[in-house]
Amino acid sequence: MARVTEQAVREALRQVIDPHVGMDLVTMGMIRQVEIDEEGKVEVKMVLTAPFCPLASYLVEQVHRTTAQVPGVQEANVTLLDEQWDPAWMERPAGQV
Repeated sequence: MARVTEQAVREALRQVIDPHVGMDLVTMGMIRQVEIDEEGKVEVKMVLTAPFCPLASYLVEQVHRTTAQVPGVQEANVTLLDEQWDPAWMERPAGQV
């Protein structure tokens, strides 16, 4: 069985795009934590950009499906955190401070 890495999960999640913004959830900083246990169970903890985001269920489903397809993942779970998304969490292009 392939060993799952946080990097592999995060790279896969770059395919999940927020339709309102047109950016992936990793770049936006919405993926706050990726936990992986020895059996290949992965829990992705994420936040939404707005408290009552109409796309919440869609985004959670996309994160779940994408995570489950990463080689070595035996089980995928997604947890929505109560904290509010902060634009400061967005990745900056290389060379930008």
